[in-house]
Amino acid sequence: MADEANNPVPVEHYTREYFEKWNYADRGLGKYSMYWFARRYYAALIRRYAPPGKGRLLEMGCGLGHLLGLLQDDFECVGIDLIDYSIEQTRLNAPRATTMQMSADDLSAFEDDSFSVVVALHLVEHLPDPAHTIREVSRILKPGGLWLFATPHPDYALRHFKDRENDAIGKDKTHINVHPPQQWRIWCEQSGFSMIKHFGDGLWDVPYLPVLPRPIQFGLFGVPALLQVVTRTTSTPLSLGVNQIGIARKNGTS
Repeated sequence: MADEANNPVPVEHYTREYFEKWNYADRGLGKYSMYWFARRYYAALIRRYAPPGKGRLLEMGCGLGHLLGLLQDDFECVGIDLIDYSIEQTRLNAPRATTMQMSADDLSAFEDDSFSVVVALHLVEHLPDPAHTIREVSRILKPGGLWLFATPHPDYALRHFKDRENDAIGKDKTHINVHPPQQWRIWCEQSGFSMIKHFGDGLWDVPYLPVLPRPIQFGLFGVPALLQVVTRTTSTPLSLGVNQIGIARKNGTS
């Protein structure tokens, strides 16, 4: 577990170079890639669990904007990110979304109860005080609103076979708040959320074993993750996910 809340990564570190080195450097982005399937998977989950009606949706750390592009017909979309390149790409890929270059550390620009959905995919582990941000997410969400996040699971079942300093989680040193599932659940519940689903995204970070070729290991360990995405289910146990996915609802009714 990382615990560096008193030593956050400087804002200047999040540049286009960071974006290209870490966020998408080691994955395909084309049609039918895992990234392509994953964005459609998250969009389907959001549509399934969002409260009725086409309300406002905020994506914190909007990246290339592909998720907002999929959802801009269903919601009034807003995307925020620290990186100017991300904002530029989001405007291309989600032209009807509103974009703002700003930090998720400070959501004071948004009024209470002003969103129906807030999404953060691989964002909260970069924040110096994620508990504060989750409280702010609760503030800006309407009662019954949806909070969906994805973040690394530091103790997933096969991580003891990996080099923790250089695997998918450890290699990005801006991951300053990586915590086990129970900590995220506590912070969400303390901020007025009820967890609907909390599950893993699969063991896709192959190889784990020194002898078997990588393609065979992906078939053994990675294909179940892909099947979950393709079938849009939420059945993978937390222990079998390199990342954890949380789907929570703000208590109360609008």
